[in-house]
Amino acid sequence: PEGSDLLQRERAQSNLPLEKLSDFLFTKEVLDRQDRILSILTSEKVFDKSQNYFNGREYFDCYAQTEPGHGSNVRGLETTATWNPDDKTFTIHSPTLTAAEWWIGSLGRTANHALVMAQLIIQGKSCGPHPFVVQVRDLKTHEPLENVHVGDIGPKFGYNTMDNGFLLLNQVKVPHVNMLAKFSSVDPNTNKYVKPASAPLVYGTLTWVRTTIVLQSGSVLARGVTITTRYAAVRRQFQDRDAEEWETGENQVLNYTMVQIRLLPLLAAIFALHFTARGMMELYQENQKKMASDAGKLASKNRSPSPEELFPSTVWRLEGFGKHDRCGGTRGLQKSLHRVMYMLTQQVARYLLESARAVLKGVASDNDTSTIFKHFLERRDMGAAFDDIEAAFAWRISFLTFEALKHREGEKGSWNSLLVDFWRLSTAHSQYLVVRTFHEALQSKSISSELDPGTIYLLRKLFRLYARHTLERQTSEFSSSSAVTIRQIQLARTKAVMRLLEEIRPHAVRLVDAWRIPDWQLDSSLGRYDGRVYEDLFRRASELNPLNALTVDPYPDSEVLIKKDERERFKGKL
Repeated sequence: PEGSDLLQRERAQSNLPLEKLSDFLFTKEVLDRQDRILSILTSEKVFDKSQNYFNGREYFDCYAQTEPGHGSNVRGLETTATWNPDDKTFTIHSPTLTAAEWWIGSLGRTANHALVMAQLIIQGKSCGPHPFVVQVRDLKTHEPLENVHVGDIGPKFGYNTMDNGFLLLNQVKVPHVNMLAKFSSVDPNTNKYVKPASAPLVYGTLTWVRTTIVLQSGSVLARGVTITTRYAAVRRQFQDRDAEEWETGENQVLNYTMVQIRLLPLLAAIFALHFTARGMMELYQENQKKMASDAGKLASKNRSPSPEELFPSTVWRLEGFGKHDRCGGTRGLQKSLHRVMYMLTQQVARYLLESARAVLKGVASDNDTSTIFKHFLERRDMGAAFDDIEAAFAWRISFLTFEALKHREGEKGSWNSLLVDFWRLSTAHSQYLVVRTFHEALQSKSISSELDPGTIYLLRKLFRLYARHTLERQTSEFSSSSAVTIRQIQLARTKAVMRLLEEIRPHAVRLVDAWRIPDWQLDSSLGRYDGRVYEDLFRRASELNPLNALTVDPYPDSEVLIKKDERERFKGKL
């Protein structure tokens, strides 16, 4: 059968109501807006993806913060931006070699503008780091501008295709408008620094960005999972060893359990990420309202965790971004996030240790973290082997928190010596919050009114698959904390997870269809909605590839490299 026939069969074997599930995930308003935007993108010539081989863009930018001497410690950045009251400009300068911008993605050979983080200096006084737009290359020649030293840093381990670059600026002037000044600015009339109305609100912008990363990560992962799921349903390899003699056809790749165990937990993970990101955004908005009224500061002990404290391990450890390489790759995102993740794990650990101390002193606030800690203290001498999967995750994070507190205060362990423990603690905390948020979403009142019982039951299977598969990968911590027994782990591995794979398998294609990712956005032969994989592969290779318009002379003694160049005619054909 053709690929389109195979996908049609896949969709026919599942009764999942796509439209209702899509509306529940994204709301009808968002989907309608997406369709309107898509109709604009597909009708405009500038967004015609068949011209990707030829079309370029005029402005290429990059984010330049990391310096050889400083990266995550933004306060320690050495690059300066000095305000010049005479001509109302800023002078951007790299005073030392360690003040160079370093490892900046797309800066090496591509970017012509950089958003540079620099210490704002007004009348000799530092006002802290602020962002400035700096042009680094000429828009016509692409040569570096005067007093700009920029280039590629050379070979990199693991991600050599990205042109990570360096940048040294020697007294480069930029106009007043080039300072990004939504929250703080320099008044050009008085030459005075205008402070932000609320410092936490500025920090909240960074939190919003990281919250959005979680939301977008689910979307990016969903694209990879959609492509892989559809292609695994179309692609056939070998016969089933246990097939009857009369069954002569090859088996769909999606039917192999080794594919299912790698792919279907990712399918569950994109739903987990989606509900987690929604919960984080709601928490962010709630915290912003509190901070705007000068209450609920991020450092307050009487609060729920901020999205910043949920972020670090959620994205990274939510299974997808290790295995997603096998679905299409996320090396760029990994390189961008790894430093942030390890830094923010300490913030998560700090929050948990503060909460644990408050519980022990009897001054804890009434939030979920304090509740699970109190429950743990009441039962820790008895131990606990939970049948409730969410309770097992809560027990594990409580155990790890009080163990870390014991090492820190009882054994006087240094902060540095406990960083690995804090990383494990942050990972466990994030996984617990993902499990809890996913579970709460499936228990909400709105879900029963918007979805039929069959769809809800299927989503709960996805929840159990994500939770049990995560538990299976973290067996050491769950068993050592007595959250579950070894027998429960064995059953999860050999029975529960494998049974869930079998039950979810018939619905896999329709579950990715529910994400409503258009073919235009996927831009993938393998992930086409209609399953015409091989036809599109050959169309792209034979009709869209401009290399086929070149006739190259391969002989070493020839004086001509290109014998015929028909790319212009080829471009017109496209």
